[in-house]
Amino acid sequence: MRFLVRATMPVEAGNALVRNPHMGKMMQNILADLKPEAVYYAVERGQRTIYYVVNFADASEIPRIVEPLWLTMKADIDFIPAMDQAEFTKAIPAIERAVKKY
Repeated sequence: MRFLVRATMPVEAGNALVRNPHMGKMMQNILADLKPEAVYYAVERGQRTIYYVVNFADASEIPRIVEPLWLTMKADIDFIPAMDQAEFTKAIPAIERAVKKY
């Protein structure tokens, strides 16, 4: 299942991360472990925020996603279920059935 993972760093933890001379290597390791489809860096509510698009088979993979982010960034994590266009197209009949029923 595909998720948009939002990792928001508290300011002090983000400051510590960017001051760490190994930050680049740490981020490369995290990306290698997460294997995201896409990554976006942003500022949200004044905090450093990273969006990862990840796809995994079941909930047992959640620790693989969150532990590196908690341990390196003290990040607040949100999982947002997401669909690509092909999956949305496949879901249209269920949407239409729900519209008729409700």
